[in-house]
Amino acid sequence: MRVVIIGGGILGTAHAWAAIRRGHEVVQLEREPEARGATVRNFGLVWVSGRSAAELDLTLRSRELWEEIGGKVPGVGFRPAGSITLVRTPEELAVAAAAAASDSAEARGFDLLEPERVRAINPALRGKYLAGLHCATDAAVESRQALPALRAYLTATGRYTFHDATEARSVTDTGSGTTVLDDRGRAFTADLALVCPGAAHTGLTRELVGTIPVRRVRLQMMQTAPLGEPLTTAIADGDSFRYYPGFAGPEVDALEREQSQTATAAEHKMQLLCVQRLHGGLTIGDTHEYTEPFAFDVDEAPYEHLTSVTEELLGRKLPPIVRRWAGVYSQSVDPAAIVTRAKADKHVWVITGPGGRGMTLGPVLGEDTADLLGL
Repeated sequence: MRVVIIGGGILGTAHAWAAIRRGHEVVQLEREPEARGATVRNFGLVWVSGRSAAELDLTLRSRELWEEIGGKVPGVGFRPAGSITLVRTPEELAVAAAAAASDSAEARGFDLLEPERVRAINPALRGKYLAGLHCATDAAVESRQALPALRAYLTATGRYTFHDATEARSVTDTGSGTTVLDDRGRAFTADLALVCPGAAHTGLTRELVGTIPVRRVRLQMMQTAPLGEPLTTAIADGDSFRYYPGFAGPEVDALEREQSQTATAAEHKMQLLCVQRLHGGLTIGDTHEYTEPFAFDVDEAPYEHLTSVTEELLGRKLPPIVRRWAGVYSQSVDPAAIVTRAKADKHVWVITGPGGRGMTLGPVLGEDTADLLGL
């Protein structure tokens, strides 16, 4: 079967991987010279720890697929580093203890650690905290280098072609397949077209499926110079418990009632996530903004908050900040929806809206679409 995929981000590329893996031929179009959206403006985390019970099996399967991909494509930078969510108050400690005692704790690889055990696993954490919730199944990839590495591997199969700086202008179902016209006047015929537009909900997406139940979310992040020592796990702070559905329960309800976030964290709907890149620098975030139109600039207050929290946990000054950026991703409006798949025609589908889970769930979403469509 011949498949045309529109969109060169992680979701489109994961669908290309799934199709190639099943023996099909893929042509992929990306309107930029390289994907520039949420695919590269993220932590590269394969995040099992906070996923809801309904998502857990899919997330674990995706993590398994990432490990398989990392074995075949070392350039994606897969590493099973795990994570530690560091708690600083009794209310946060109660959430961590409940998570470590939950029915899913073994599947997630949860273990509640005293500070000495935290430092044994991650010696860079010399700061102030009461305990750490270790998640052994969390992992990371290098978001800025994963897609070029994946495309090089797919190209070597002889069944994959990538067209960069190419915008799809129309997608027409022919009854027996589909025809995609690009902005250079070229026509690509295929048995199936998959449109993976990321946060581009207008234009071609709207022409194909109208208004779909997704929204856009904006976040701010930053990158430091090399830390100068290994940060052996990803780290998070207790505000992450408020954000991730996997921790929901009476302990989180009590946390919300009894412990207010700082004014900056509350205003910007913040949590701390931090992961070390292979070059030694730290990617640190993040904020959440849901009301459009989004600002075109970035606010400094969230960066000051993130710096303060990270330095408290590390017990040292951060290296200089070398980059700051904002990103926008697509999130399904229904909180129970893992992704939004909208059928535009018999042989045309639009797929978007995994929220901040695109890197985590990309491989399994590609696999699931292949199953659903009989690829």
